[in-house]
Amino acid sequence: MYTASSINLDRYRDNLSARRQYMRYAMIVVMIALVMRAVYLQVLSKDFLQNKGDRQYLESMPVTAYRGQIRDRNGEPLAISAPVQSIWINGSQIKENDWEKIDEMARILSLPEQETRSLIKKQSKKKFFYLKRQINPSLAEQISALNINGVYVQREFKRYYPAGAVSAHLLGFTNIDDQGQEGLELEYNQRLQGAQGAKRVIKDGKGRVVQEVENISEAVPGQDLALTIDERIQYLAFRELLAAMRDNQAKSASLVVLDAKNGDVLAAASQPTFNPNNRKDYNGESFRNRSMVDSFEPGSTVKPFVVAAALDGGYVRPDAVFETHGVYHLGRNVVKDVHNYGFLDLTHVLTKSSNIAVTQIAMRIPPKEFWSVYKNLGFGSGSMIGFPGEASGALLDYQNWHEFDQATLSFGYGVSTSLLQLARAYTALADDGVVHSLSLLQRDEDPEQRRLFKPETARRVREMLEQVTGKEGTAYLARVEGYRVAGKTGTVKKAIKGGGYSEDKYLSVFVGMAPASAPRFIVAVVVDEPSAGHYYGGQVAAPVFSKVMGGVLRMYGVEPDGLENMRLLVSKR
Repeated sequence: MYTASSINLDRYRDNLSARRQYMRYAMIVVMIALVMRAVYLQVLSKDFLQNKGDRQYLESMPVTAYRGQIRDRNGEPLAISAPVQSIWINGSQIKENDWEKIDEMARILSLPEQETRSLIKKQSKKKFFYLKRQINPSLAEQISALNINGVYVQREFKRYYPAGAVSAHLLGFTNIDDQGQEGLELEYNQRLQGAQGAKRVIKDGKGRVVQEVENISEAVPGQDLALTIDERIQYLAFRELLAAMRDNQAKSASLVVLDAKNGDVLAAASQPTFNPNNRKDYNGESFRNRSMVDSFEPGSTVKPFVVAAALDGGYVRPDAVFETHGVYHLGRNVVKDVHNYGFLDLTHVLTKSSNIAVTQIAMRIPPKEFWSVYKNLGFGSGSMIGFPGEASGALLDYQNWHEFDQATLSFGYGVSTSLLQLARAYTALADDGVVHSLSLLQRDEDPEQRRLFKPETARRVREMLEQVTGKEGTAYLARVEGYRVAGKTGTVKKAIKGGGYSEDKYLSVFVGMAPASAPRFIVAVVVDEPSAGHYYGGQVAAPVFSKVMGGVLRMYGVEPDGLENMRLLVSKR
């Protein structure tokens, strides 16, 4: 017989068994659902989820191209790029517990800790800003090891100039983004910089690259530049200009060396200069390559071209003599010489540098022909050498000349030129009447050379210019032991803004070639505002020419052509 308590116990047991059965079924259903979900995610939706994950963590990154090198004619590096690292920050990812590490990073980078903290807090909403650019890779490794949220390392390249200040005016420099800013770096920036590439990478949750997946496009390195410059000659010019600046207490100085046979620029130096490896030294005034971008009136250095034009055109005979007495009247105008030279033949017109005699010669040449000679020598137009800011100079069209204009042009006033253009003009005398185009990049030949004077005319004028460097000439200090030297001085009064000329500020100029029997090189020198007592071209610029030309001739092993003169000097001693 069942009691009430036994009936309740049986009901409890039945309910417990039912609940257990329900729980068992529920667990089986959940397990089946999980298995089905796993199959769905890992098999049926694998590609979709994989792509979604890739979109979340895959990122395209630029690959910096290596900037092309600049080398001299002998293959010596003048500008190269070295790999460096830069530190950039995503301010929104910086965490509160990272500030101690940030202080450590500041110490590694030699940055003030408090200023670094303030900067990062100020830029906290920015996702990208640079903390420090172009640091040593070893420092970048130390920063990476700190594992700071939002701090990243980026590879870049830094431009380095092995010769420092020696070639600074010529090469120019790049900015911190490796883009050319001055000189050849600017002129040939597109050629040097190459093309940036791209790659796809996987980043972790902190934005760090954990795997490189693929190259989207290869970075194309920039092209190298092979210059005509000889770094040895460039250094020699740099050194002698620096000494001339110091000794003469001058404002500035420039020098150009050309290959007389093909117009290659072997050196183009200016003082004062700057160090392109130290950006703290940078200022606009020091960047100018004065030998190419500054123009000036060349003074008496153009007189040999007047004599050559008159001989070539038959307007004077080789044995012509000119009367000078210190003052010459041309209409209402007056031409003066420093001294009364009396009667002068053509050689002594150049040796004594007579303004009066060269004026008489110039006035015999028709204005159009006179102008044509100057124009074909390159005066009044740029040399198209491929240098930013190159001066073109100025030459008034002959149709606008007055009578006195042709006279002043004959002794180098009323026409302006750069030192590079003036040196180029002398190729017409050095290479037996052929004037050359100029080049800073190596080439097989000069495609634009053209004859301007007859060979015999150029040789005759060159012989006259040898006497300029003799004891009776104005440039005795330009001689080079063992070699015959031909050249011409110029002492030019500086123009004053508003018109007229200064009475105490001069340009001292000398242009010459050697060996005079068959010139290999042309050297042109200008010293601006010498103030140590001397200012004549033969006193200031000629000695610089002598030292540089002597060094160049020995450097290239050019056979001496003045040994007979040396023997005569020794016998007289």
